[in-house]
Amino acid sequence: MSINRVNISGNLTRDPELRATASGTQVLSFGVAVNDRRRNPQTGEWEDYPNFVDCTMFGTRAEAVSRYLSKGSKVAIEGKLRYSSWERDGQRRSKLEVIVDEIEFMSRGGGQGGQGDYGNAGGGSYGGGYAAPVPQAAPAPVQAPPAVDVYDDDIPF
Repeated sequence: MSINRVNISGNLTRDPELRATASGTQVLSFGVAVNDRRRNPQTGEWEDYPNFVDCTMFGTRAEAVSRYLSKGSKVAIEGKLRYSSWERDGQRRSKLEVIVDEIEFMSRGGGQGGQGDYGNAGGGSYGGGYAAPVPQAAPAPVQAPPAVDVYDDDIPF
């Protein structure tokens, strides 16, 4: 048995690129920078070393998500790894990318709409088929229970 799941959080390295396949499927491509902390052997200080991860999202969610992301946006992503290889100009090329299943917006603002925090303190979440942020309904008014005459003598213990 093998498991192919990835969780990362970081900042977008570039504005997302939205395109469509010949069959009309929306494809959103973007890069996320994540840091790896290591101790510098010469100075003994901890340093951040960036890693740049290519991410791809498919379907109607890709178009909806593209409206809220821009370079520098902080996101948390869950997905799976996909390896691709091809040949270009006689040279063999390859890459490892994350196919995004879930994405959560972790920064306020950003995107073309500047929509704030998208409905909760940690940002909005686009997964499980959501196409847009869901507006929050006003909570129902709390009603007091009906008055009941209960005396200590009525309680059987």
